[in-house]
Amino acid sequence: MSELRATGALDAAGIEYTIHRHGRVSSLAEAAAALGVDPAGIVKTLVVRRGEDDYLLVLVPGDRTISWPKLRALLGVQRLSMPDAAIAQQVTGYERGTITPFGALRPWPVIADERVLGRPVSIGAGAHGVGATVDGTELVRVTGAQVADVTEVAG
Repeated sequence: MSELRATGALDAAGIEYTIHRHGRVSSLAEAAAALGVDPAGIVKTLVVRRGEDDYLLVLVPGDRTISWPKLRALLGVQRLSMPDAAIAQQVTGYERGTITPFGALRPWPVIADERVLGRPVSIGAGAHGVGATVDGTELVRVTGAQVADVTEVAG
């Protein structure tokens, strides 16, 4: 079960977390309301493809989106893409909407937007309608994430 893999990896990482079960939601606003947080407090784990069998995970606050020019500049590459849902699941072991850096099938590099630091955040926990609330700074530390400004306001 994907949720057990995620919580087992959270335990192994030694990070404090709280699991919240809120059922399926259809939007960021619904998820934020269910968790009692503002949209920025929900951190999406997005899979980005750098090349053949070369992926990374980007931690993005819910009210923001990846800034492709910033991310390409940080990585020193000309081309990045987001894989389709089937590939994202194949490389992480998690369905879209449940992806977390904890317990991914391979230890992909993690990049965290700088806005993740210094606040509690809710991340995917391996199953739909389940989130893990963690300290953003600890999330960055235990995942070994590179921190940078890699997002822009959504919309």
